[in-house]
Amino acid sequence: MPRIVPVLDLSRLEQGASERRTFLADLRSASRDIGFFYLAGHGISWADISEMLTASRRFFALPEADKLAIEMVKSSQFRGYTRAGGELTQGAADWREQLDIGVERQPIAQGPGVAPWTRLQGPNQWPQALPELKPALLAWQTKATSVAIRLLNAFALSLDQPEDAFDAIYRDSPNHRMKIVRYPGRMATGTDQGVGAHKDGGFLTLLLQDDNKGLQVEYDGSWVNVDPIPGTLVVNIGELLELASNGYLRATVHRVVTPPAGVERISVPFFFSARLDATIPLLSLSEELAAQARGPASDPDNPLFRDVGTNVLKSRLRSHPDVARRHYADLLETGTAGS
Repeated sequence: MPRIVPVLDLSRLEQGASERRTFLADLRSASRDIGFFYLAGHGISWADISEMLTASRRFFALPEADKLAIEMVKSSQFRGYTRAGGELTQGAADWREQLDIGVERQPIAQGPGVAPWTRLQGPNQWPQALPELKPALLAWQTKATSVAIRLLNAFALSLDQPEDAFDAIYRDSPNHRMKIVRYPGRMATGTDQGVGAHKDGGFLTLLLQDDNKGLQVEYDGSWVNVDPIPGTLVVNIGELLELASNGYLRATVHRVVTPPAGVERISVPFFFSARLDATIPLLSLSEELAAQARGPASDPDNPLFRDVGTNVLKSRLRSHPDVARRHYADLLETGTAGS
């Protein structure tokens, strides 16, 4: 059976004009057809990949008390540890434990007239019992950011836009976020929902997987496995690119199925997005491409906003209701979370 999710080699961008054109055509086709692809030639070494997975396993091997010391509910920025079942997708519990980190920045002073989403900016929480985790995760953020920017520039070129078409909405302060995630085996969960069916909200997601299966993408009404290929990253389109391209590029529904009993799965998703204060533009596509744009497929129960900060806050409040209750009760009471 042919592979449905293609493998694209990013190094082809540097292999001459003809190969560059072919790569951009392949990128546009994969991103319009299925919205997922494997990325080879990204420049992140096997040693760096192994170090990231090892650091993740060391964190999850810590005693529960050390992990709960940095529990997400203590952070108004939605940073920190979440135990299995603590995050919701489509209202149902995801059976994975995870650590969320974002960009290390100073909190924004709050007061009258300050937008609610500004509360999302601030520091991460780090485990005192594992000091080497912070430099490892921040180093991975730097490497993944470089790959994401190269890809975003390639997406602009593939849509016949200037290479820097997206620069203004992420330059200087992109809102990237990452997780390290552990999916326990089936005996520990009672359900096969590792992560429920969803789309990602940013520009691009770069996913590092270990050797274990579980990721699936929806394609032509069926679930297609996106099994690990050593040395590659899995890339999927986020809803911001779908919005900007008026649906020419496709943000695809995907999920993770819990691994079988006795197996754990480690993954490291990196979500590259725009600045929180940005508004997503609608690109002016050529007549040929515009005719093929399908419009963004927004869920009527979870509508998309072009204002990035508002969109991100809405998503976080839905997925982590415990953090919402503790740190955003004023918004929940007044219904102003989207303002």
